[in-house]
Amino acid sequence: MRFLVLFVILAAAFVGVASAENPSSIEPQALSERMESGDKELLVLDVRSAAEFDEGHIPGAINVPHDVLGERIAELGPAGERDVVVYCRSGRRSAIALEALKGAGFSRLFHLEGDYLRWSEEHRRLIKDPAQP
Repeated sequence: MRFLVLFVILAAAFVGVASAENPSSIEPQALSERMESGDKELLVLDVRSAAEFDEGHIPGAINVPHDVLGERIAELGPAGERDVVVYCRSGRRSAIALEALKGAGFSRLFHLEGDYLRWSEEHRRLIKDPAQP
């Protein structure tokens, strides 16, 4: 019985550490609501390429491709001042960017659940470069 109690305590501690290390997810609906409310503590970060961004992006998002994020991190402002929601096309580049942001001291990090693919599949509002067909 003691072994079982010890196991449960250790498992709970491990889960707590794992969740503290991983950024929270935010559902597209919740992000939409925060954007519509004019939330000034929100920064939406698109880490896809500039060409992908021009083809369509979430309204209000800024584009800093994941592969140059380290060089351009100062553009995001001081770490900890805003909630940063990160997305890419499907999740791989978001994970890389979130690690870089954590390493730079950002702590209020969120990953958009389903990334751009889910946002667009749900027919949510997108901004497109008028030069794109």
